[in-house]
Amino acid sequence: MLDTRATASPILRINDLHKSFVASNGTVEALRGINLTISKGEFVCLLGASGCGKSTLLRIVAGFEHATRGSVAVYGFDVDKPGPDRGMVFQDYALFPWLTVRENISFGPRHQGRSKKDAAEVTERFLSMVGLTAFAERYPHQLSGGMKQRVAIARVLANDTDILLMDEPFGALDALTRSKLQEELIDIWRTTKLTVIFVTHSVEEAVLLADRVVVMSAGPGRVDSEIKIDLERPRDVSSPEFNALRRDVTRRLTSHIVQGRSDKPAADS
Repeated sequence: MLDTRATASPILRINDLHKSFVASNGTVEALRGINLTISKGEFVCLLGASGCGKSTLLRIVAGFEHATRGSVAVYGFDVDKPGPDRGMVFQDYALFPWLTVRENISFGPRHQGRSKKDAAEVTERFLSMVGLTAFAERYPHQLSGGMKQRVAIARVLANDTDILLMDEPFGALDALTRSKLQEELIDIWRTTKLTVIFVTHSVEEAVLLADRVVVMSAGPGRVDSEIKIDLERPRDVSSPEFNALRRDVTRRLTSHIVQGRSDKPAADS
């Protein structure tokens, strides 16, 4: 049965969002006129080549950066700073190296003022969910890359977040570990009913994971197209239906890359 979460009420609205940076050679326009609505419980992948502003957009949603113009609202409230309703998972894990796995995961609940008992229960729940109970007393340097990313995900989940923001979280992992974590992420998403916004440059990963793929073009970053992925889970990457969607998404992704290159002066090619 297909998941119907994409028909739920909106949790996130991005309206006419622009972002510019001041660089040594002048102002650089990173994002232009982004409009996007994401429903509660939806799994959305932002897909695009390097430099299209995917990570910048994610950081603005997280509250780590501010838009030059436009707005981001969660449940109708404008985003102007980080908050526990939005949790970020990075490619480089961003764990506290001096804390154990258990202490990393419990950091948020303890600093939110929860009781010791409540914080411990939450920590054990997510330790178990990501399969790391047996490694609870280890430190990050004693873990594999996949295990570190599981800790990073559990740490965000323990903060009782509503929106899970993931910036190419599996990009540095080997193919087998990446595949395993993709499966585990879908299981976690189904269990927690979180809204997930997942940045990737892999077409296969986007089609495998998402309810909807948002293709972004660069120079400056814009929403080029949106594709609904109407495939049952678990998805078979070798099926004709999967590969038809993969070809469609690839075509949309590469069409504006080729166009962008053709617009450049010959000296830049």
